[in-house]
Amino acid sequence: MNRAPRLRTPPKLHPGDHVAIVSPSWAGAGVFPQVQEIALRVIRDELGLAPVEFPTTRQVGASAKERAHDLNAAFADPDIKAVMAVIGGSDQITVLPHLDAEAIAANPKAYFGYSDNTNLLNYLWNLDIVSYHGGSTLVHLARPGGVHPVSMTSLRHALFDHQTVEIAPVGEFTDLQAKWEDLATLESALPTMSEPGWHWHRATKVVTGPTWGGNLEIIHWNLAANRWILPNDSYEGCVLILETSEEMPSADEVFRMLRNCGERGLLAQFPAVVFAKAKAWHTHSPLKESERIEFREDQEAAVLCALDTYNRDAIFVYGPDFGHTDPQYVLPFGGQMTIDGPAQRISVQY
Repeated sequence: MNRAPRLRTPPKLHPGDHVAIVSPSWAGAGVFPQVQEIALRVIRDELGLAPVEFPTTRQVGASAKERAHDLNAAFADPDIKAVMAVIGGSDQITVLPHLDAEAIAANPKAYFGYSDNTNLLNYLWNLDIVSYHGGSTLVHLARPGGVHPVSMTSLRHALFDHQTVEIAPVGEFTDLQAKWEDLATLESALPTMSEPGWHWHRATKVVTGPTWGGNLEIIHWNLAANRWILPNDSYEGCVLILETSEEMPSADEVFRMLRNCGERGLLAQFPAVVFAKAKAWHTHSPLKESERIEFREDQEAAVLCALDTYNRDAIFVYGPDFGHTDPQYVLPFGGQMTIDGPAQRISVQY
């Protein structure tokens, strides 16, 4: 029997609605205010929504309690219809103890974020609220050359409708990034690589279930804190969606993190695992194109090795674009995803 939970989807938005813009992790909008202004124009002019920045949105060094206060206020405010994160960071887990779970649960709203925002996505999941993995004002709405159609289309679905949509491999993608201190780098799209296609393993069945997961490193931190992860059987029948960050953990590190999930008994709960194409270039590790290809192949092999050990029955798809590469699909976190192995198709319900 599939015990997968059914989460509540927050109300959809209408043109003119107010959207909270927050910095639950790093206040990048305060470091790069001109880049943030580009993103706010996109929200106003292309999405037809009214962005509302909260006190710590541009406050670099705000305390965890102050950042939590903004989140509590955004969810409690009846005029705010959705909440969008500026970017990720590295300490959002310290914000969670200061959140008002009762007020947030009573006022479910669409929340958008990825990377370190996995902490909040997971927090909302625990409150039975669907949120959205993806979307960042700095990274995606102020993207070099303009918002990518993949990101904009999926963001519109998440904001405005309940459609079931098939996601598909992109034509080209990039690992590269703009230099936000030089606005000229935002004028044109970055160089891209050809899409290598998704890789399907054990694609013999069809699985439908609510998504859970997010950034693998953040999940591992939550496991270490032993505070925000539910008992293993809470995830039975769910689709595990995972991605890795710009810190570019090695294949060995990825395997070890998944091995820990396996030893806990967590990895065995998921009948399907979808792992995003890994970011394989950063200023701290500017790999050549051939090295990037090898990096991703090694990571895929590490995931497959972990599944061979702890969950041999799971469908495994490597390569969809919902992580730290560009473009990025915005995907429901807790919403229904269907992995059709025989047809090699993935669809999500917004």
